[in-house]
Amino acid sequence: MNPSDRKYSKDHEWAQIVGNEVIVGITDFAQQQLGDIVYVDLPEVGSNLDQSSKLGEVESVKAVSDIFSPVGGKVIEVNQAVIDSPELVNQDPSGSGWLVKLALRDESSDFNSLLTSEEYDELIENEAH
Repeated sequence: MNPSDRKYSKDHEWAQIVGNEVIVGITDFAQQQLGDIVYVDLPEVGSNLDQSSKLGEVESVKAVSDIFSPVGGKVIEVNQAVIDSPELVNQDPSGSGWLVKLALRDESSDFNSLLTSEEYDELIENEAH
């Protein structure tokens, strides 16, 4: 169900290593729970984030929800497209709806502590019951 080329946090964010950077977004499950996303607040480029620290927030027609960084790193890019068109997060949360890119720290334990797609599928299945 969820792409197996990345790992997942229990807070419903995903992290995908590409080269020496990590792309971060929210999961399809998260965007479905939120409903129509109308605003995305992301950190400044250059910000340093620790694993599980607040990365930003998304506002939907239902609620405002914090987004937490699944891994630690320095923000090297924010997805301006989702700031301009927040609905991209609903339309393609695993692709063009990504949120930030982080410079990969040499702390692979952050990434290794995340869930595989199978473990995440099991987590959301249990939450649905």
